[in-house]
Amino acid sequence: MTTATDAFRTARDFLLAHREDHAGACAGFRWPRPEHFNWALDWFDVIAYGNDRTALHIVEEDGTETRLSFAELAERSNRAAHWLRERGVGAEDRILVMLGNQAELWETALAAMKLRAVVIPATPLLGPADLRDRVERGRVKHVIARAEDTAKFAEVPGTYTRIAVGGLPEEGWEPYEDVYAAPAEFLPDGPTLADDPLMLYFTSGTTARPKLVEHTHTSYPIGHLATMYWIGLKPGDVHLNISSPGWAKHAWSNLFAPWNAEATVFVFNYTRFDATRLMAEMDRAGVTAFCAPPTVWRMLIQADLGRLATPPREVVAAGEPLNPEVIERVRQAWGRTVRDGFGQTETAVQVANSPGQVLKTGSMGRPSPGYRVELLDPVSGAPGATEGEIALDLSERPVGLMTGYHGDPDRTAEAMAGGYYRTGDIAARDEDGYLTYVGRADDVFKASDYKISPFELESALLEHEAVAEAAVVPAPDELRLAVPKAYVVLAEGHEPGPDTAKTLFEHSRRVLAPYKRIRRLEFGPLPKTVSGKIRRVELREATAEGSADEYREEDFR
Repeated sequence: MTTATDAFRTARDFLLAHREDHAGACAGFRWPRPEHFNWALDWFDVIAYGNDRTALHIVEEDGTETRLSFAELAERSNRAAHWLRERGVGAEDRILVMLGNQAELWETALAAMKLRAVVIPATPLLGPADLRDRVERGRVKHVIARAEDTAKFAEVPGTYTRIAVGGLPEEGWEPYEDVYAAPAEFLPDGPTLADDPLMLYFTSGTTARPKLVEHTHTSYPIGHLATMYWIGLKPGDVHLNISSPGWAKHAWSNLFAPWNAEATVFVFNYTRFDATRLMAEMDRAGVTAFCAPPTVWRMLIQADLGRLATPPREVVAAGEPLNPEVIERVRQAWGRTVRDGFGQTETAVQVANSPGQVLKTGSMGRPSPGYRVELLDPVSGAPGATEGEIALDLSERPVGLMTGYHGDPDRTAEAMAGGYYRTGDIAARDEDGYLTYVGRADDVFKASDYKISPFELESALLEHEAVAEAAVVPAPDELRLAVPKAYVVLAEGHEPGPDTAKTLFEHSRRVLAPYKRIRRLEFGPLPKTVSGKIRRVELREATAEGSADEYREEDFR
């Protein structure tokens, strides 16, 4: 066991000991800042030695299962690292990994860390154009992809090594299955510096071309001690996080946070979401902690939540703020309160409702241990505002913060200007230090000189039983300059048309102040990124162009 391992364990155990003591955790927690650290070697292999407890449990839609112990995954990743090194994978080489929720994904993640290679996670949903961008900007030297996706790379030029997982690989692709014949012993080529690059993430790009976020061997592995704390994970837990491989939240809660806690990662793979089947699998697997994005929570409450016999001890949501109506429905059915957390691809969880905190409806909680969060005044940029941009104080730089935007020093400098990392998100702080999300800085707009938070209006709409999803953007108006327009996806059993539009306008008038009321409305699917975030930029553009399918409040007076 290394000194770095000891420091990591000490910090981890401190958070576990203060699991329901937010004030004590924030007062006493100190980030470990080792000179050398390799999470796969210095933490995972240490806890995996002789450990037959289940580390990874995957259930397929047809009922087949994969169970791997900590010891088995340590050995498999050793074999993979040995085999990949024979194929030329070396320190700081870029590996694009495009796999689903399958055992090979976790094996290659650990193997790449052991080799000091840099992983570029990619969702299998990507097409050739996105892959070309990633291969080119990421300077990819190796690709590991599902066999069924290899044809996409025919349109992606480059001299990168091609490795296919499953099935019969196309010509020019090597079969990953040969990994399991490699030696089970692995010796690293050299020490891993703590600030060596580990991951490059292409952000989901809701408003512009994806940014390339760089993380190190400490910023995500150690940084996600805060995520472990927010979720409330303990050794022996079974954690289910619904997230697609390729996105940061998958690494947050399907890799680092649960294995930091020595918990089991549980995955249920499905082609079409089925709330009843999901709850049955949760019961069968004994899930004790559950994290899902708001989209999944909104689909869950459309089902009979009472079908889940043993609700998880911990239930959390992340990705976008969760609306109060959803939280209340889950509380009534499960006796559990869904706890929001706020973070970004660029960071671990910065603000959260951690276990034991007094919960305030609509609030996303207080800063996580190890984070000094300020609200910057929108005019002066000074800290201490009661409402402003969420920012991290860099005078005590949190470990769980990216190095910067890879290959873009200007954008990095802009994000880190003035001694603060600026998130681009707006929040309000109350007298107890709780933060309430207002919206993205570029989503908040003015109507008749009143500031409008789309999130607040969307939450109000979701209180109505007819609304499954909603997105609010500004619509041009001659008198008020802009008015709120809602794009609505209806719940099952409700039909689009003037009668439903009238009902929703009446609901808006009943629950919202006059200046906040929905003035225009349109039914239809919401444009989203492949990670599931609503692309409001597309809705704003469509609204500016006008639509014949739009309903106006004044038409129903």
